[in-house]
Amino acid sequence: MTEKKPAKKVTRASRSVRGFTDEEGTAMRERAQELKAEARRGRGAEKADGENDVLAKIAEMPQPDRAMAERLHALVKASAPVLAPKTWYGMPAYAQDGHVVCFFQSAQKFKTRYATFGFTDKANLDEGAMWPTAFALKQLSAAEEARIAALVKRAVS
Repeated sequence: MTEKKPAKKVTRASRSVRGFTDEEGTAMRERAQELKAEARRGRGAEKADGENDVLAKIAEMPQPDRAMAERLHALVKASAPVLAPKTWYGMPAYAQDGHVVCFFQSAQKFKTRYATFGFTDKANLDEGAMWPTAFALKQLSAAEEARIAALVKRAVS
């Protein structure tokens, strides 16, 4: 007769998917929470609630990313009012017809040396056989703001 071993205790660490950083795991959990919240709210309240969610995420960011995110939020809203603010993997993002078009990733999100403003495949930025979809940001000057505004307008055209 063989001795029966006790069941292995499952811990949070043993449940996590190997190969992802803690930051990536957190982003995936945030996305799951976002999807649940969207399902609870329904389509009617999406834009107002999305705006509140984005502003709350921005408020959580450390400086200088918070100032940059606040400026980008105002810039995106002014450049493309058709985009609805929402969070996406815990980041401020802007969607058209329910699909994320662009997003802001703070440098602190994945502990990188620069923030990123990026576009998804839903953005109308195609140019030839190759074009950029994400831009590193260390600071925002008038030149960067003008370039981002033009890209956001083009993305929703």
